[in-house]
Amino acid sequence: MFKVKTFNNIAAKGIATLEELDCEVSAELSEPDAILLRSHKLQPDEIEASVKAIGRAGAGVNNVPVDICTERGVAVFNAPGANANAVKELVMAGLLLGSRGIVPGIKYVGELASLEDADAMNKLLEKEKKRFKGGEIQGKTLGVVGLGAIGSQVANMALGMGMNVIGYDPAISIEAAWRLSSEVEKMDSIEALFGRADFITLHLPVLDATRDLVNEKLLAMARPTCKILNFARSEIVDGDAVIAALDAGKLAGYIADFPKPGMIGRDDVILMPHIGASTEEAEVNCAVMAARQLHSYLRDGNVVNSVNFPPLTLERTSGFRLSICNRNVPNMLGSITSILAEHEINVIDLLNKSRDDIAYNIIDVEKKPSGAVVKELEAIDGVIVVRLL
Repeated sequence: MFKVKTFNNIAAKGIATLEELDCEVSAELSEPDAILLRSHKLQPDEIEASVKAIGRAGAGVNNVPVDICTERGVAVFNAPGANANAVKELVMAGLLLGSRGIVPGIKYVGELASLEDADAMNKLLEKEKKRFKGGEIQGKTLGVVGLGAIGSQVANMALGMGMNVIGYDPAISIEAAWRLSSEVEKMDSIEALFGRADFITLHLPVLDATRDLVNEKLLAMARPTCKILNFARSEIVDGDAVIAALDAGKLAGYIADFPKPGMIGRDDVILMPHIGASTEEAEVNCAVMAARQLHSYLRDGNVVNSVNFPPLTLERTSGFRLSICNRNVPNMLGSITSILAEHEINVIDLLNKSRDDIAYNIIDVEKKPSGAVVKELEAIDGVIVVRLL
């Protein structure tokens, strides 16, 4: 039985999934095999030596010390796409809120609580409703920056609403490309996209290359009537540059899930309290996905949706399995198989793949390696973790 320690309140279905897979799950476990969390800011000293994997029930892993986990040979998993529909629907709401006078209209009606004469209220509303006139999104051009699990759904949804959709993603995966409608026009550069779009929606992770990506220089490429939506991450937008562009009339509006000082209270800004993935369905989907990925790694060594280990899945048939994480340096695999050969341990099947500075191996063998063999493997210079499954 594997022990999984939880932080935060994890959706009950995620907990039940692990329990059905014969795992012990609790927030009070000592020496756990894995950690399952949501938004808890995980500190290095909370990762006990027994921990082999960490599952984040969500897409971002900025609350997990990934570099330290990699050094220790701890696989970190996330749940990309599990909350995609929730974010997609909120982006649609953002498009509509940014197009029509919905927010100021609701606020105005809320100020009429003291008006008790229904006829007088109707006459007043008929007179004042022109103040809240907006535009339709049908026929407008939506620029989607980032065409992954969420961005591709947003693009397809916008097409269904009658919008013209252009997209930019220099690193689009084959899987994402299959999900994307052929009606989405691919742009060669983000600058070209900014120059054509009536609305721009951002769906990117926070990386060195994306931090403050939307800055003064890029905003200068946008139409003055353009409105930008950010339901991805706060850090990819330079907030001061957005405020300056709004003040100068170089940008028409900003709709985001990340409030920042200086933006609150502006008529040309709509802010939400980071609720993109805050639906019961998304929380369940994320928890179940993370739970299944953790169990598959603990039991079989398979890696699906890890942010620091290479993807590697090997169907289990017979024999015994070794899961080995090592530094990505030459001759590691040769050193590992040489030790197995010296002890007359025949390899049935083997997969090896690298990612950045580490490599990961799944090796199925005919007979069970002894504790002494495992120690020899662990003693190889560059080997980080050896697991016998």
